[in-house]
Order: sequence, then structure tokens, then C-alpha cells
Amino acid sequence: MPNSVNTNVGAMVALQNLNQTSSELMTVQNRINTGKKIASAKDNGAIWAIAQNQRATSGSLNAVKDSLQRSQSTVDVAMAGGEAVSDLLLQMKEKALAASDSSLDTASRGALNEDFKALRDQVTKSVANATFNGVNMIKSGGTTIAALANDDGTSKITVQAQDLSLSGIGLSTTSSIGTQTAASQMITDVSTAIGNVSTALSKMGTGSKSLGAHMTFVSKLQDSIDAGVGNLVDADLAKESARLTSLQTKQQLGVQALSIANSSSSGLLSLFR
Repeated sequence: MPNSVNTNVGAMVALQNLNQTSSELMTVQNRINTGKKIASAKDNGAIWAIAQNQRATSGSLNAVKDSLQRSQSTVDVAMAGGEAVSDLLLQMKEKALAASDSSLDTASRGALNEDFKALRDQVTKSVANATFNGVNMIKSGGTTIAALANDDGTSKITVQAQDLSLSGIGLSTTSSIGTQTAASQMITDVSTAIGNVSTALSKMGTGSKSLGAHMTFVSKLQDSIDAGVGNLVDADLAKESARLTSLQTKQQLGVQALSIANSSSSGLLSLFR
């Protein structure tokens, strides 16, 4: 290679190599600082776009989980109210059976009837109080639940409302056991009501189980998506740390090479002394 005072080719090559090393070093340092190998679209546009789409899906699944959790809570509160109604009906049947005894005197029958009516009225209160977030599934005209099931809202899990009001289960607000005949009839009516409530609770229980199972699935799906995004964009910090050390050494050698190349020009001066 000829010596020239106008062009120091060796220094130019050394400088190019040093700049390349510095650029690579900056990239590695950014990866270590951010923990990501793809931090923006300029790093890798295709991979970044895929990761963004998957992040959007994962974010949407948060709304799905919220909907499922809220719906399951609503159903569970409704079931608690329904179970309370079922317990009250068992007590009402016991009172009706006792009042059907022909040997009862008027006072005893009257006392049983008052207990029966108190239990009857408590059924109405239990149904009215079975509300979560303003939603009641077991009152007359109750709300059917439709929980989000996927990230674009096109699929839903539905749990039908169940009318557990007195009229909904075959009784009335005036049901009583004031006479032996009324008490005997009420045994049948309350037994039917118990069956109706049990059927309704079974349906809601199945719905609650479906909501819970889907919530578990959505959580696992979201975890898998997040892990997939991590595989696409996260940096291997152990690998980057080792590369950082290598590039730092390479940079130091590059500085020395540039210094040597620059000093070669000064050697030309000795030819003119």
C-alpha cells in the first residue's frame, strides 16, 4: 500500500471498523437496558408488528376475564339467594305438614300459620337481595347473563335467569296454612316449589361451572400469548452480556488500530529530515 499524505487508507479502514463496533455496542447496550431485542419497529418491522398484534389480543383477554369474573360473581350471588329460598321452602313444608294434623287446636294452627307466612315473606326478601352489581338473576323478569368469551366479542357464554319469586316457583304472596285443607294442599304446592328451585339451581350451577372453566382457559391462553411475545421480542441477557464484553474488547483494539494507522502518516516526515 503506497504512503500518501492525502489519503490514509489504513486509518479509514480502522475508523470504519471502529464505527461498526461502536454501533453494535450501542445496540447491545440498548438490549440490556430495555431487556428487549425488538424494542421498536425499526429493529425488525415484521416481528414488531406480530408482537403488537399479540399484545392487543392479550389486552383484550383482560376484558374477557373481567366479564367472566363479574358474571360468575353474579351467578354465585343468585345461587346463594336460591339456596336460601330452598332452605326456607323446606321449613315451610314442615310447617304445612304440621298444620295438616286434624288434631290441632285453633291457637296452634294459627301459630303455625304465622310462622309459615313469615317464611313465605322471607322468600320474597331473599330473592330481592340476591343482587350483584345491580343485576338480579332470580327475581321476576331477572337478567340473563351473557359473558364475553373471546377477544373480539363475537362469542359469549350465556346463563339464563331463573324466576325464583313466589309466583315463579308456583306459590303466591297469599299462600297460607290457616286450615287443614289449605295446609294439605300447601304440602303439595311447596314440594313442587322445592323441585322447581332445585332445577333452577342446577342450571345456574352448570352455568357458573362453565364460566369458571372458561376463565381458567382464558388465563392459560393469555399466559401462552404473553410468553410467545416474550420469545419474539425479549433479549437473551446472558448472551447479550457476553457479547457486550466481546464488543468492548473489540472497541479497545479498534481504538489502538486507529492510533497505529494515524501514526503511519507521521512516519513520512522522517523521509524529509
